[in-house]
Amino acid sequence: MTSASPVSSRAHQTCHFYRALDFSNDQMEAQNKEAAALVKKIAGLHAAISKLPSLSPSPEVNALFTALVAACVPPSPVDVAMLGGKVQRMRDELVRLCADAEARLEAHCSDALAALDHPLRHLRLYPFYDNYVALSDLEHRLLSRHAPDRLAAPARVAFLGSGSLPLSSLLLAARHMPDAAVDSFDRCGDANDRARRLLLRRDDGGGGVATRMSFRTADVEGLTHELGAYDVVFLAASVGVAVAGEQKARVIAHLGQHMADGAALVVRSARGARGFLCPVVDPADVARGGFQVLAVHHPENKVIINSVIVARKVVAGGCRELAPAAANPPCKYCEVETPRRRLPPTSCHLDAMDEIRRRAW
Repeated sequence: MTSASPVSSRAHQTCHFYRALDFSNDQMEAQNKEAAALVKKIAGLHAAISKLPSLSPSPEVNALFTALVAACVPPSPVDVAMLGGKVQRMRDELVRLCADAEARLEAHCSDALAALDHPLRHLRLYPFYDNYVALSDLEHRLLSRHAPDRLAAPARVAFLGSGSLPLSSLLLAARHMPDAAVDSFDRCGDANDRARRLLLRRDDGGGGVATRMSFRTADVEGLTHELGAYDVVFLAASVGVAVAGEQKARVIAHLGQHMADGAALVVRSARGARGFLCPVVDPADVARGGFQVLAVHHPENKVIINSVIVARKVVAGGCRELAPAAANPPCKYCEVETPRRRLPPTSCHLDAMDEIRRRAW
């Protein structure tokens, strides 16, 4: 048996290289086509949503946003950072429309729950209650893993962007931080009034959670010395959607100026096509804002929509690490969660609203 000559061996290797290159090019072309088709579908949904006379809960509103979520949630090759200017403007507007629709839904649900004798005992009637529970559990788990000293005995916690139905801050106070004072901030006074009404009755089955919670009307960028009092600050996805990434980065930089050294920051973000539903936060902007990025977690199930960034305010004179963009994992900060269970998208939150109204009557 004769061995292959060096020339024939190199030719064989070259042949394999070009075959692999062709496969890579074909795969990239297929991904580009898939991304283009998805963006086209999302653009059609955006056009339909933009024509709605109102974003308040209704069968038509529900059907369109259910279709939008179903399109955006599955893993996809879309990288919102690479979108062209026209598509970026469409995405920015769609994110604002999503925030507006969510605020209207929460206000509607908050009013219906407040009509019940014990509102906090009926929070499960909110159609996305389980999603909030899963997200709250994830955030607490990440904090426990990456900033355990902050959770030993947090005295004060702030949730920025709590809304009319403050499920996130309620779950934090009731399930994860039973000894902490939880201050919820929202720039909408009506939203805070609705939130307070849910906690007016002390016999709420929430373990006296109302005594540890407050609701304050303020714009995040108007808070200064108050931020220095908190061990942990949570930043909702809805905060800073007016100019998408630019305003979000400005908000984070403001927090970096005024939060206490060593305090933990939890930021809700998005990845892939989910960036059409809420703002995508670049971990590099978090680092530039004065924080050390500890972890970036990307769930890939249908229960949790948001990615979660956990960071720590850099001590004056300390070093900070710059993280890669959230849209381009893997990186040393990124944790991609594989799907554990698949839940179908909520088909009609109006059924839950009807049940809330029935109990109120």
